[in-house]
Amino acid sequence: MTNLVILTGRLARDPESRETKGGTSVTGITVVTDRPLRDKDGKTYKDENGYTAKDSEFHRVTCFNGLSKTVGQFCTKGQLVSVQGRLHYTQWEDQDGVKRYGCEILADKVDFLSRGNARDGDGDNRDAPEID
Repeated sequence: MTNLVILTGRLARDPESRETKGGTSVTGITVVTDRPLRDKDGKTYKDENGYTAKDSEFHRVTCFNGLSKTVGQFCTKGQLVSVQGRLHYTQWEDQDGVKRYGCEILADKVDFLSRGNARDGDGDNRDAPEID
């Protein structure tokens, strides 16, 4: 059996990092992927600006430990990344007793396909290290 996800897209916002009570580093990112929209005949078409119309999807991705720290330090909004991981589904009841469901990708690997902006204000635009 296989549970494998591979996404290539841009970060919708800067990463959000935190640490659990047990000391585990956790970073969440949102990766946006696009695909061409199609008309009723299955053909792509142009939008009002002359560009191919696109349908965007937003994917929640969670990174842990060393990967979490690296992604939190080197990734920024708009950066192109490739993510490999697995789908993880959750189920819970909200305060009104309604069952809720969620889906996220638990990342095993994140490759930086474009350079991020320096976020520490020094403007050095350093290269991120290789991650496995």
